[in-house]
Amino acid sequence: MRIDIYYTPLLVDEKALRDKTVVAIDVLRASTSITTALSNGAREVIPVVTVEAAVKLAANLAADIVLLAGERNAKMIDGFQLGNSPLEYVPDVVKGKTIVFSSTNGAQALAKGRLARELAVCSFVNMSEVTGFLSLPPRDFTIICAGTNGEFSLEDATCAGMLIDGVRRRHGADVEFSDGALAAMTLYRSLGKDLPAMFRLGQHGRLLEGLGFVEDVRFCGRVDAVPVLPVLDGNVLRLKRETEK
Repeated sequence: MRIDIYYTPLLVDEKALRDKTVVAIDVLRASTSITTALSNGAREVIPVVTVEAAVKLAANLAADIVLLAGERNAKMIDGFQLGNSPLEYVPDVVKGKTIVFSSTNGAQALAKGRLARELAVCSFVNMSEVTGFLSLPPRDFTIICAGTNGEFSLEDATCAGMLIDGVRRRHGADVEFSDGALAAMTLYRSLGKDLPAMFRLGQHGRLLEGLGFVEDVRFCGRVDAVPVLPVLDGNVLRLKRETEK
C-alpha cells in the first residue's frame, strides 16, 4: 500500500489519477457539510466548480427536489438556499433532496478526482469510515487536500495525517509513504491531539470564527460524529452502503 498526497488542487493533474483511489479532504467545511447532508437524508450531492454551472444545472432539475448550496469567501452565494455550514444541513431541510453544491475550495478538489476509479470524501467527522474503507481491501490511494485559495491548509493536512496514521496503525510495515504523506502524519502527531487549538492556529479556522461560525468549526472537529461514507458515483456523491463495503 502506497499513500500519496497533494496539498492543494492546483498541484493535481487529474489525468494522472485516472482509475486510482482518491480521497478528497476539505475539513472547513465542504467535506463536513457534504457528509452531514447525506447522513441526514439528502438523496445526492452534485459538486460543481462554478456558480454559473451550478445555477444552470439546478434549473434543469425539478424545482421541488433541488437545493442550491455553497459559498464564496465563506459566505452563502446570493440566490442559493444553503451555504456551507454543516449545521444548516438538517433532515427537515435536506431529506430526499438533490443538492447542487459549489464551494471555493472543496469543489475544486472533488473536480480534480473525477476520473478516479473510486473517490471518497473525508473529514474528521467520518474518519473511521474512510479509514476502514481504504483498509478493506488495502490499496494504494492519493489524498487531495482542498487547501485555502490555492494555498496549504493546516486543518486539511492535519486531517490527512490522521487518516494516514490510522491506515498505518492497521497495516504497519506494509504501508509506503510519499514524503508529503509522511509530513502530514508528522503534523497530525504534533497538532492532532487538540483539534480546537489546531483550528485556532490555522488561517481559515480563525477566519470562520471571526465571521461568527464558531459552532461550525467546533462541529467540524468532532471525530467520528457522522459515521457515513460519501463516495463519487458517476458525477454525484452518494452514501456507500454497508452492503457495498
